[in-house]
Amino acid sequence: MKTALKTNEPAAPKTRLSFIKMDGNILRLLIIMLTIFIIASITKPSTFLSVANFLSMEKQMVEYGLMAIGVGIAMIAGGIDLSVVYIANLSAIVAGLFMQKFAVAVSGPEQIFFIVLGILLGLLTGIVCGLFNGFLIAKLRIPAMLATLGTMQLYMGIAIIVTGGSIVSGLPEPFAIIGRTNVFGIFTMSFIVYIVIVAIVAYYIGKTKYGLKLYLLGTNEKASKFAGIKNNQIIIRAYMLSGVIAASAGLLSLARINSAKADFGSSFVMLTILIAVLGGINPDGGAGKILGIFLATITVQLMSSYLNMFPEISNFYRDMIWGIALILVLIVNHVLNKKSEAKLMRLTSQ
Repeated sequence: MKTALKTNEPAAPKTRLSFIKMDGNILRLLIIMLTIFIIASITKPSTFLSVANFLSMEKQMVEYGLMAIGVGIAMIAGGIDLSVVYIANLSAIVAGLFMQKFAVAVSGPEQIFFIVLGILLGLLTGIVCGLFNGFLIAKLRIPAMLATLGTMQLYMGIAIIVTGGSIVSGLPEPFAIIGRTNVFGIFTMSFIVYIVIVAIVAYYIGKTKYGLKLYLLGTNEKASKFAGIKNNQIIIRAYMLSGVIAASAGLLSLARINSAKADFGSSFVMLTILIAVLGGINPDGGAGKILGIFLATITVQLMSSYLNMFPEISNFYRDMIWGIALILVLIVNHVLNKKSEAKLMRLTSQ
């Protein structure tokens, strides 16, 4: 009669909620997000918990949420993209001018055709801008901060020249409907598009060979090169991806407000960096998740909407609040990283 052999191996750990336990930053974000939601719901229930407020939050967070993803991808690669806001504006302006010229004067299927072409032209603008950023950083070896600071001014300058400093408006009605349509009365069409983009990018960065190479590059560029990874191609693709995501943000903004301007959303530059860092993206590269950026975007929007319900708090304080928040997040992440490194050192020395 056979008997089972006993071993001294420990039992396998339970896997329930392991996806949260594996990433402490995601857990912290969920706690912060729920805390803000509960406080706002208790103190301002009639205004905060209204459907109109949730629809407003959805519309606002989509644009800088997408830009933050672009910044996050560049950070994972070990760089940064300061030009995302102006790529978004330039892409929206190019698409808007094209639709003004070709789509407004026609109707029916022909109008839809020109609207689609306008959208594709806007996305192509984002791709070209992203490729140029990547070329400067990967091929010419210009530091990412300086390169994208320069292209930020370049793209804004091109947008001002193209528009003459005026606002592009008066777009065809079928395109504007994208920014006004609600699904089931609680989800805006732009928010649904945002969720789809987040899901696609999260899979592409987190589950593909390219994503793995991107993280390896951000962790150690020299080691990545010796491992046979073509670093220049990875960098260029990262900034191209950042550019097309920024262009998507610009197009959704164009549909929402039915206009575009060269300097629209200039305050979003710092906000996108805050969201990326708050979402767990390491500014030094090689760490962070798109899910973290998504949760950080919701957290920041909840806080922003809550602050708007206090008229005594001036909007002039908003940038100061975001600046303080960014510094605090950097300090907290630095302390936590030091603790993790010390713990790892103790484990390896045993």
